[in-house]
Amino acid sequence: MLDTVKRTSVYQPEQLGLRFPEIPEFKSFDEQRLYLKKRLVAACRAFAQQGFDYGFAGHLTVRDPERPHLYWTNPMAVHFNQVRMSNLILVDHEGRVVEGDYAVNRAGFVLHAAVHEAHPEIVAMCHAHTEYGTAFSTLGQPLLPISQDAAAFFEDHVVIGDEAGQVAVEVKAGHRVANAFAGVKAAIHQNHGLLTASRHSIESAAFWFIALERCCKQQLLIAASGQTPRLVPEDKARYSREHVGSDYIGWLHFQPIYDDLVATQPDMFT
Repeated sequence: MLDTVKRTSVYQPEQLGLRFPEIPEFKSFDEQRLYLKKRLVAACRAFAQQGFDYGFAGHLTVRDPERPHLYWTNPMAVHFNQVRMSNLILVDHEGRVVEGDYAVNRAGFVLHAAVHEAHPEIVAMCHAHTEYGTAFSTLGQPLLPISQDAAAFFEDHVVIGDEAGQVAVEVKAGHRVANAFAGVKAAIHQNHGLLTASRHSIESAAFWFIALERCCKQQLLIAASGQTPRLVPEDKARYSREHVGSDYIGWLHFQPIYDDLVATQPDMFT
């Protein structure tokens, strides 16, 4: 009989000795911080690969492991493809740059700081002005469970209608967004775009943002066809969400993306 390992997901191999991504353990805050910063840079580069850039818009954050009231984020007015270890900035909940040479994105501070402050369990958050997510957000409606991929968001995302389309530069706007993130991993902000948050990792937040944009595109394509899709039944959508919609699965999905970026973009870590 084969030796088996204790699993938290059906996607983890039962058999011992096989190569498979493992969540690391850290011996110090410095070691964990280095890990988090590398993954934050990689998430920014992944967003560049996906074409999520739009001028200076877009911001990704991850809490500092030693000082959870501070968070690391990409610098203002630097293209996602030019984000690297050396230009990340560390910011507090008042929008003050504690470490780094670049300014912070005002909208990023307003939205992310509010979410991080209101939800201590949320460790990472992503937002960008994407083509399909922005278009879908104008409908003011949630995603339908049109596929297994879309089912990952079933009953795990919200539509935020408050201040739809108004630039989020006032602190009160951030508080309204923060209130919506109770117990969900994603939000569609009407006339604005997509936001994701993770209680697990920056990798999870980044992957679920990529996935959400993809699902918005697919639903818009179906709508354009004029045909009515057959939806995944609610019980099966919940089953799929439980198995393929977790923070862990988001983390796992991001691992091959990270490995590819490490192999092809070594300048990330300069």
